[in-house]
Amino acid sequence: MKSNEKSLEEIKKEIEFLRREIERHNYLYYVKNQPEISDEEYDALMDRLRELEEKYPQFYDPNSPTQRVGAPPAKEFATVRHTVPLLSLDKVTSYEEFMEFQNRIWRFLGKKVEIDYTATPKLDGLSIAVRYEHGRFVRGATRGDGFEGEDVTANVRTIKSIPMYLMSEEAAKLPVLEIRGEFIFHKDDFERLNEELAKKGEKTFANARNAAAGSLRQLDSSITAQRPLKAYFYEIVYVEGREFETHWEKLKFMEAAGLPLVPYARYCKNDEEVREYYENILRERENLPFEIDGVVIKVNRIEYQRILGQVSHHPRWAVAWKFPSQEAISTLRDVIWSVGRTGAVTPVAILEPVFIAGATISRATLHNEDEIERLGVMIGDKVVVRRAGDVIPEVVKPLVELRTGKEKPIVPPTHCPVCGAKLSKPPGEVIRRCPNRFCPAQIAESIKHFVSRKAFDIEGIGDKQVETLLREGLIEDAADLFTLEPERLEKLERWGPVLAAKIVRNIQNAKRISLPKFIFALGIPGVGEHLANVLAKHFKSLDALRNATFDELIQIPEIGPNTAQSIVDFFADEHNRRFLEKLFSVGVEVEEIREEEEAEKPLSGKTFVFTGALSSMTRDEASELVESLGGRVSSSVSRKTDYVVVGENPGSKYDKAKKLGVTTITEEEFLKLVGRA
Repeated sequence: MKSNEKSLEEIKKEIEFLRREIERHNYLYYVKNQPEISDEEYDALMDRLRELEEKYPQFYDPNSPTQRVGAPPAKEFATVRHTVPLLSLDKVTSYEEFMEFQNRIWRFLGKKVEIDYTATPKLDGLSIAVRYEHGRFVRGATRGDGFEGEDVTANVRTIKSIPMYLMSEEAAKLPVLEIRGEFIFHKDDFERLNEELAKKGEKTFANARNAAAGSLRQLDSSITAQRPLKAYFYEIVYVEGREFETHWEKLKFMEAAGLPLVPYARYCKNDEEVREYYENILRERENLPFEIDGVVIKVNRIEYQRILGQVSHHPRWAVAWKFPSQEAISTLRDVIWSVGRTGAVTPVAILEPVFIAGATISRATLHNEDEIERLGVMIGDKVVVRRAGDVIPEVVKPLVELRTGKEKPIVPPTHCPVCGAKLSKPPGEVIRRCPNRFCPAQIAESIKHFVSRKAFDIEGIGDKQVETLLREGLIEDAADLFTLEPERLEKLERWGPVLAAKIVRNIQNAKRISLPKFIFALGIPGVGEHLANVLAKHFKSLDALRNATFDELIQIPEIGPNTAQSIVDFFADEHNRRFLEKLFSVGVEVEEIREEEEAEKPLSGKTFVFTGALSSMTRDEASELVESLGGRVSSSVSRKTDYVVVGENPGSKYDKAKKLGVTTITEEEFLKLVGRA
């Protein structure tokens, strides 16, 4: 009997060891992105645990890693009364308002003391509270109204980044630990989810926050288990058996316990460092892997937090410094159809002017006919408009509940709105095209592209100047720019002799151009700035590119069959050939890439892929640095990739790199490689 009991005790210890070991590897993989074992080794641990649990059901534990797949569907969510109310935050929108917040703290404390802070990005997701007892996960609940939420314990169990057992001994001894955090989707995960739902004919989500809420609040937790939800924590709301002196100490305690913290947290000594943090995060907002709408600032000292206390809705010791709004509601007045340089005819929404993210917006893109149909938008609708960073504003959705019955459907044109040519819509394409290469709109857009910053970069010649020169008959194509004389320009309204002479001088100085910029300036369909660089590095000269065959082009990484055919067709076209000869006849010179120059560069022949956010530079700056040293940057991982640079919160590229055995390096290792460490 004793022998049998001892054997069961050993089995129990092995099961407990396996559960905690698997949890540790989940933490290393899903939170730290530093896996120690292969997928096969991980699977072997899971298989052994399942085997033992099936054989010894008396050791069942709902927190076991084998139970993360999802419980049977629930009929409804039970209500949970929060131990401590989960309050919202007061907000500020400027440094002046933040200083008012700090002044209120001083007035409340009765003295002007030095105040330090903690700062984190304000995640735009679904707020949750998670409870641990003696280091074991017990419950997960939504915030709800702050006092009561929904019990989503079964769903929270499916999220592998959330530990079922706290990792540090100190945390595991606490009778109760309740923490607050946010469930979110990373941007790339959200896009993939919507793509998968669309393929299945299911309803897609309007934004990542809705997707997070919809995924967590599934009565069938097996659905939640299939969704790539991420959890990040930022506060200990209730604890028994432990005191803290600062909020920063709380964050470090949670991190040691294996809890995923909100990334990019920072300790700020004073209000100046808070402002610096806000400006840095705002600047990097579009490069972050997830959506944020501001930063959260908290008084660091717990003693001050206790003195300051709270009002009914929010604590007095914390504030959300919100970014300028990126969404607003406007009225869709009309839809016009714009003709691009390749003849693509796309819909543009004409809006009641609305102020978004620091700019007045009166136009927004509707992308194409399929997007109009998907949105179900009509002229006259109240619509949600989004402006993210420098991205062209777009219509997100109509507010159908506000319709009056006077709205009108959007009817695509059958003929070019500029030249009147009958539009074509090739099979499989979503955009109608104007077939007339001499369409004034196509000519204007191609010249605007030609003189743009990433092409010939002619200072003083922008969209308005191009339109003026065309309207006055001074140019017919981009090559005519190089024949302009000051005497012809100074007669134009608001130009004058000084400006005319300066612009002609700028045009003449732009005659000599690098091969990558020249290829980009040509506006070959399917060839953007990145592929222009790829082609220049591969062929080294314009003549080599002009004579390239389809088979040669298709062998280049990142050049697909459609792009290869587009390049061949472009240089085979007689009109394009005449345009190139005209450019050379007016003195344009294209700098070829010398073999010895490429060979001297330290990263020549090396291909890099970046994933996750970098702290020392933006993604664009890192790409430019690699290319300046002779390397190339790819948007996707393949066996031909030399290095995958892993920043904070990397995406699926990191997983693919591991699967393919591609070398991964940290940002610090990358900086050493390029001589910046």
